Amino acid sequence: MGEFSGKRILVTGGTGTIGAVLCRRLAEEGADIVAVSLDSDARAEAVLPSGVQFLRRDLTDIAACAEVAADKDMVFHLIAVKGSTQIGSSKAASTFIPFIRCNTNMMEAALRAGVRRYLYVSSICVYPNVPVRHEDDMWKGLPDANDRFAGIAKRAGEAQGEAYMLEYGWDAVRIVRPSNVFGPFDDFDPRTAQVIPSLIARLLSDGPALTVAGDGSAVRDFIFSKDCVEGMLKAIIDAPPCLPINLGSGKGYSIRELVTTLVEVVEGMGLRKEIDVVWDHSRLSGDPVRILDTSRAERVLGFRAATRLKDGLRETIEWYLANRQLADRRGGELHGT
Repeated sequence: MGEFSGKRILVTGGTGTIGAVLCRRLAEEGADIVAVSLDSDARAEAVLPSGVQFLRRDLTDIAACAEVAADKDMVFHLIAVKGSTQIGSSKAASTFIPFIRCNTNMMEAALRAGVRRYLYVSSICVYPNVPVRHEDDMWKGLPDANDRFAGIAKRAGEAQGEAYMLEYGWDAVRIVRPSNVFGPFDDFDPRTAQVIPSLIARLLSDGPALTVAGDGSAVRDFIFSKDCVEGMLKAIIDAPPCLPINLGSGKGYSIRELVTTLVEVVEGMGLRKEIDVVWDHSRLSGDPVRILDTSRAERVLGFRAATRLKDGLRETIEWYLANRQLADRRGGELHGT
């Protein structure tokens, strides 16, 4: 991908699950990279490759956005509030409003700076409650109740990009909608983490049993972070302006299947033996089915996720074991996805 060699590239949320992997790939391509987030300098030093400049900036501030967008050829906008669904309800205003400001100000700054390519990373949470989610389904209803604040914020960013193209002719914006991304560099605190890192952290604790919410029947689409990054790199170059493209495995895994696979991996690595799983039927486990239709990604980008779930889980566990000090509490603020 020689398209990135020598390019001045901004990665907002560059210290997160996707962002850290993306910065590594761009560094391999010879890009000149600036990563921005609200994470600490210590975390940035630990997760970013040599040569990447890190700036700790609050991108809800338009002046900060203008500073980091100046003279950039490309922007990958990954910054978000990442965490469990409980964060979205218990801290609705303190996450939703900064999220809106960050999205709006960063894209406005990129427009003013004349950025040539801008990847807006949206989400599976923009969709209404339909089992298999095709890109054209987004406006067929409100986002799911559990995701309504993040979903509305992400929808607004997509609409902003289209509005700029229609009125100003700025055709830089490309849009991807990842499914449930997992991998190294994630948040593993069970109080704030999403399902896979939360399960990994609890599986590797000293507790006698693993308690999982629901009955295990809920079905989700998971994509490994390295695969997601490859799709993003293709999208910013090859996708048409403002055409949303799903990035997922396109496969449905029940939570019961996920837990069974995780237990097999943990036991196969010799980390624990005879793990007892308890299903808590009194707790809700979200929508019954959430799968992305990935046919557009295959048709337009020639992209298909390549990593098997078991292989991605093993690599994630290996990273977690080697980097427990980094797997700290990061939910509830604007960090990297």
